[in-house]
Amino acid sequence: MKILVIEDEFSLADIISTKLKQEKYNVDISLDGESGLDNALSGVYDLIILDIMLPKINGIEILKEIKNSNINTKVIMLTAKSSLDDKLIGFENGANDYMTKPFHIEELIARVNVQLRNNKKNISKDVLKYGDIELNIRTSTILCTKNKETINISYKELMILEYLMNNSNQIISKEQFYDKIWGIDNYFESNNLEAYLSFVRKKLKIIDSDVTIKAIRGMGYKLEV
Repeated sequence: MKILVIEDEFSLADIISTKLKQEKYNVDISLDGESGLDNALSGVYDLIILDIMLPKINGIEILKEIKNSNINTKVIMLTAKSSLDDKLIGFENGANDYMTKPFHIEELIARVNVQLRNNKKNISKDVLKYGDIELNIRTSTILCTKNKETINISYKELMILEYLMNNSNQIISKEQFYDKIWGIDNYFESNNLEAYLSFVRKKLKIIDSDVTIKAIRGMGYKLEV
């Protein structure tokens, strides 16, 4: 799972990032509100740790933009402010949790784990449906409902199709695939995106599904029946 840390104190951001990576999370850091907002609006993150007092754009404005863009990313506010009013403003604008500095890093990790566990329970499904296909996350299989044909898929193929099905009303850019599936620092392996998309298309064709992955020139890819 991918986490974005938006925190202008580099030493603190680095400590948080290091600890989260030890917990096997994929972590990016933004050191100001402007770059943080750009990254947050990409929609590739499962959770954002967001400071309020940031240069250029403050955390509350970032939070508002995230929610106004209908991005379902979990947000934990992280700030030196501790008054009830500050917390209420955060929650009223869509924050999922709130921590006041100074804090114990172990508590932050525990809160992250709780949010992502809840996110998985509430959003993720064992079986995703689109058109005449059903993607079974647990068994890594695709079922064509019109003829009951099934086919196995690899882990990367599963991640690509799951991402497309969870965002079936959107065009997914190459950069979004890279960041979500391979990680922002692993562009060498992500050059295989076209090959994996081709593999998924072929398997959909093998089971005679009406669903395909359409390339939108200059923009990205989306599912289409």
